[in-house]
Amino acid sequence: MPTVAGIEAAGATVVLADVDEQTFTLDAPRVEPLITERTRAIVPVHLYGQCVDMDPLLELARRHGLKIVEDAAQAVGAEYKGRRVGSLADAAAFSFYPTKNLGALGDGGAVVTRDADTAERARLLRNYGERSKYDSVLRGWNSRLDTLQAGILEAKLKHLDAWTARRRELAALYDDGLAGTAVVTPATSAERLHVYHLYVVRTPDRDAVQQRLHDLGIGTLIHYPRPVHQHPVYVALGTDGDRLATSERLSREILSLPLYPELEEAEIATVIEALRTVVA
Repeated sequence: MPTVAGIEAAGATVVLADVDEQTFTLDAPRVEPLITERTRAIVPVHLYGQCVDMDPLLELARRHGLKIVEDAAQAVGAEYKGRRVGSLADAAAFSFYPTKNLGALGDGGAVVTRDADTAERARLLRNYGERSKYDSVLRGWNSRLDTLQAGILEAKLKHLDAWTARRRELAALYDDGLAGTAVVTPATSAERLHVYHLYVVRTPDRDAVQQRLHDLGIGTLIHYPRPVHQHPVYVALGTDGDRLATSERLSREILSLPLYPELEEAEIATVIEALRTVVA
C-alpha cells in the first residue's frame, strides 16, 4: 500500500504487475506487456528482505527508456550479485520505521540516488522546497528526518550487519527444520542475499494452520492478507481478468513466522516442532 501511495503522491498512475511465485517479487516478463507510451518508471519492491531479480528489469528499462526506483523499505542490507539494494537503479527509498531491520523510534526514511539533480530535488522537496531559509523555489513539504531519529539510527547502524547475520542464522534453522514438510520455505539464491525482514512461508490451509499454532501458543502474522487491488479504494487497479492471479493466490497461503535477532535457538525449535505437528 505505501508504494502505491507514493506513486500517486508523485502524480503518476499506478499499474500493478504480478509477481514471481517463488520469491513474491516483481516478475519482469509480466511487466513488459503492461508498458505503454505513457510509462515512465518501474518500481520494484524488495519484499520481505529479498531483492527483486533486477537484471531483467534493468534491461527492460534500458530498452524502453524508463527509470527504475527501488522500494527498499524492507531490505536494508540485502544484496543482488554482490551489490547492495539502493545502488541498483536510478534511485531508491528506505524506511526506518521502528519494526524495520534498521529502525528508529518513530517514522523516518531515506532517498538515495547517484543522480545529482535528483538528489538536489529531494533535498528541496523535503523542506518546503526551500533553497535557503525562507526561499522556497518548489512546492515541497515537511519531510525531514529529525535529529533524534538520526542519532538513534547512527547508533544502531554499526550493529546492522551482525543483526542481519543473526537473522540469516535463524532463517537457516527454519529452512532445515521445515524441510520435507508441506510448508514452502522462502526461496534462497546465492545471487540474492536475503536479510529476512520477515520469514514468510506458504501453506495451502493457512488460516487453519495459523489458528492451530495460536492454540499452541505460537504467534504468527500475515504480510499481507490481501493484495492492493482487493482493497476497496484500489479495486480499479485489478479489474482486468487474472493478471494478478499469483498475488491473489499467495495472499491466501502466506504466513510470517517469528524471526528477530534476539530470538533463541530453543524458541525456533519450539516453533518448528509446533508447525511440523500442525501440518502433519
